[in-house]
Amino acid sequence: MSEFEGIYTIWLREAKRYVRYKSRIVTAISTPLLWLLVFGMGLGSAIRFGGTPGGYQSFIYPGIIAQTILFTCIMSGIGIIIDKQYGFLKEIMVAPLSRASISLGKALGISTGAILQAIILLLLSFVVNVNMTIFIFIAAILISTFIAIGFSSLGLFIASFMDSMEGFNLVMSFVVLPIFLLSGALFPVSGLPNWLSFIIYLDPLTYGVDALRGVILGNSVLPVEISIIVTLLFAVVMVFLSALVFTKREQNLM
Repeated sequence: MSEFEGIYTIWLREAKRYVRYKSRIVTAISTPLLWLLVFGMGLGSAIRFGGTPGGYQSFIYPGIIAQTILFTCIMSGIGIIIDKQYGFLKEIMVAPLSRASISLGKALGISTGAILQAIILLLLSFVVNVNMTIFIFIAAILISTFIAIGFSSLGLFIASFMDSMEGFNLVMSFVVLPIFLLSGALFPVSGLPNWLSFIIYLDPLTYGVDALRGVILGNSVLPVEISIIVTLLFAVVMVFLSALVFTKREQNLM
């Protein structure tokens, strides 16, 4: 079996696992829509939000797309723990396949589900009065792919240290929410105190949100090219880190 065949096989398994659970897809789409409609309309009616056509709902739209990708990718790291508990991971580990390929295949499989959700949300842009063109649509999918690969690899990275779903969920509570809240998905990141700006720009999701906002709304804090490059670099680094840790940790299974 070649490395590419192995990556494809693992990707296909993860993608099928996601598609098989229709309820999870429905929940993953309905939740961001609730954020957009309820939170966006509720808070948007209470504050005056200028500078973005469509108001506050349009402003948080790219951030909600990034939020959906983040939650889907990192929480899917539970699949690693399930594979450990049911012995499937041991079977993969004895295959003539590098650990890096195993990690990449899982990251791509998890990312596929997240990207499908992002595509659906992009197709629903009319709900928040955002003008969607072919160029914007393709560019947003590309950025979403970088975000998805980076955070699915982060989920695998964390899951490699966990042996139970309870422990993983506990860690996620201290990882996912701060990453989302500090990304600027729900508020502008300009004009903040220096100490808060410093923390916000340490958050890798900040650059993904800024890139999506720049492409979709034409309203970014940083140059869109810079945000895309940082998002891509984060994805590359996390793929290598997750593969390295996955290799070292899972050798104990053998």
